[in-house]
Amino acid sequence: MRIHFIAIGGAAMHNLAIALHKKGDIVTGSDDEIFNPSKGRLAKYGLLPENIGWNPNRIGSDLDAIILGMHARVDNPELLKAKELGLKIYSYPEFLYEHAKNKTRIVIGGSHGKTTITAMILHVLKQAEIETDYLVGAQLDGFEVMVRLSDTAKFMVFEGDEYLTSPLDLRPKFHLYRPHIALLSGIAWDHINVFPTFENYMDQFRIFINLIEKGGSLVYCQCEEVLNKLVNESKSNVHLKSYNLPDYHITEGKTYLNIDSMQVPLEIFGEHNLLNLDGARHICNEINISDETFYNAIKSFKGASNRLELIAKDRFTTLYKDFAHSPSKLKATINAVKNQYPERDLVACMELHTFSSLNQEFLNEYCGSMDKADFAFVYFNPETLKHKNLPALSFDQIRKAFNHRNLKVYSDSEVLISYLLNHNWKNKNLILMSSGNFDGLDYPAFSRNILQG
Repeated sequence: MRIHFIAIGGAAMHNLAIALHKKGDIVTGSDDEIFNPSKGRLAKYGLLPENIGWNPNRIGSDLDAIILGMHARVDNPELLKAKELGLKIYSYPEFLYEHAKNKTRIVIGGSHGKTTITAMILHVLKQAEIETDYLVGAQLDGFEVMVRLSDTAKFMVFEGDEYLTSPLDLRPKFHLYRPHIALLSGIAWDHINVFPTFENYMDQFRIFINLIEKGGSLVYCQCEEVLNKLVNESKSNVHLKSYNLPDYHITEGKTYLNIDSMQVPLEIFGEHNLLNLDGARHICNEINISDETFYNAIKSFKGASNRLELIAKDRFTTLYKDFAHSPSKLKATINAVKNQYPERDLVACMELHTFSSLNQEFLNEYCGSMDKADFAFVYFNPETLKHKNLPALSFDQIRKAFNHRNLKVYSDSEVLISYLLNHNWKNKNLILMSSGNFDGLDYPAFSRNILQG
């Protein structure tokens, strides 16, 4: 097939483009901005557009399909040309569903943990030598791309994002996949720019449950109160299976599962990750993977990129970065590191970067989310507020919203980084949390300077 991507530079879009290229399709694409890692990875496969920007001359009747990214607008000149020619236009979720129509579809949804749970499942399937197609929202160790498509795999595992599908289709992405087997990890209000109330956000999960194929299975987290209420109210004709926090202990900074008379050592830690692990185990059971196979495989799972990812460590200090940006993710990540190293002070630094986190009305949702941190830092870039057409935030608003005893607020990343570099790091740990990157922070160089200091 000849396929053209409009907005090829997105995380999912560029990975889908690479997957189709590797499958043998002829792939082209365009975008008005492409950053690394997308830029470098597209270049590696010869898929980087020669010129940045939109050009309707790239769209011809010889194309078999257009795949439209969320970054493009409804008046995009290439999109308008494709409509004029009557070409088939897909969002990437639509395209993936078409590919997986005759496969067993497994969809991992929820406000938190879905990337990690998806990654755990893929890790176990790979260890068990079970072929699967997949879509996952992070780069995984041992996996070349974040999307895999084949004609031979019987399963396709989707990370089920609840954000909108495309400029032409305002349904959440996970509504398009119609799973046979689904998992929901929990519900915590997010994406307020498209779901302005919590009830409206909840509705998207109600709809998702009703879209599970008749006779299918829903695995859900038992300790999530809002999710339990939603599941119990559902009249969907599916098999319900709950999961919970497994028994564990921590010895000398390492987490072990207590399974019957066996202790299973893990590379990951934190109760949120142990919940994720038990959810992944239930999904694997649904496709006839035994607990023994699961536990043998999961011992070597080190996590997904940017999810409580170790940057550097020495005998006094450990540094992590994490994608945490919503209140529930922030709290889970901070609690995990503090519980793993109770004898050390914890310095937690987060960047307000998303539309929701920078919204004055949503800001109060962060109250208590950093309580377990001994020292808390919040950074925001005033230019990001302008870019998102949001009103300015004051330091006092942020302090009141987080309500943390030792909170410091910064709007200049250089001042924040300078303060951190000059901090005394003996017997202290640091977490850097953001869906952005603190204005292009060089994490390895920063970490070396911290440890050498």
